[in-house]
Amino acid sequence: MRIITLNLNGIRSAFSKGLPDWLCQQNADIVCVQELKAQAADMTQDMLALCGMHGYFHYAEKKGYSGVGIYSKRKPDAVIEGLGIAEFDAEGRYIEAQFGDLSVVSVYLPSGSSGEERQAVKFRFLEAFMPHLVALKNSGRDIILCGDWNIAHTEKDLRNWRGNKKNSGFLPEERAWLTELFGEVGFVDVFRMLHPELEAYTWWSNRGQAWAKDVGWRIDYQIATPGIAQTARATGVYKEQRFSDHAPVMVDYEGGV
Repeated sequence: MRIITLNLNGIRSAFSKGLPDWLCQQNADIVCVQELKAQAADMTQDMLALCGMHGYFHYAEKKGYSGVGIYSKRKPDAVIEGLGIAEFDAEGRYIEAQFGDLSVVSVYLPSGSSGEERQAVKFRFLEAFMPHLVALKNSGRDIILCGDWNIAHTEKDLRNWRGNKKNSGFLPEERAWLTELFGEVGFVDVFRMLHPELEAYTWWSNRGQAWAKDVGWRIDYQIATPGIAQTARATGVYKEQRFSDHAPVMVDYEGGV
């Protein structure tokens, strides 16, 4: 079972940069996308059914903003849009597809980098999201959460960690929240499980020469419950082509969907 996650930074932009040609060659079972920056009326048939897969989306109310989606070869048994929290559901940040005992989630956490107001929104989201994550963990289902979490967990997860200790995405409170998720709650960072020491990034600023110099952040994750995490056999970040300011993160799991 191959699962790919990618923050598109605009589905129309990513499509114009050749995303469908590459993605359709990957033979993925499930593809999670974030930051659609599109409404239902903007979506073409190719966008709705990428590579012939079933597509499901949670759009933001604001035009050209946020939005998440899941594509799958197999039609899900059920799809859940949103967290049931009006403030965040208006921003299109969560969609869950259920296949038997497996739930796959595409999630896009708020960024706080634009200022104190958005950082406050991010902290509210973290506070509200943790009980939901605990409930998922305690549900007895296999869970794989894919997405842009907008937090680098450790010093290995961003190149310039010394200069970012007071910046959104690497604040002590944000990192502690992930530590709780991976520790006390018991979810697994699949990439880090397979590559304990590897420094590999998934997002690069458009400023300076961040991409050319590989001054990046690892903020895109596949985070799973322990049982299914242990079936992960390979993971990688695809960097040969650029479809976005983020790179696709792929994981191959044993078994099927």
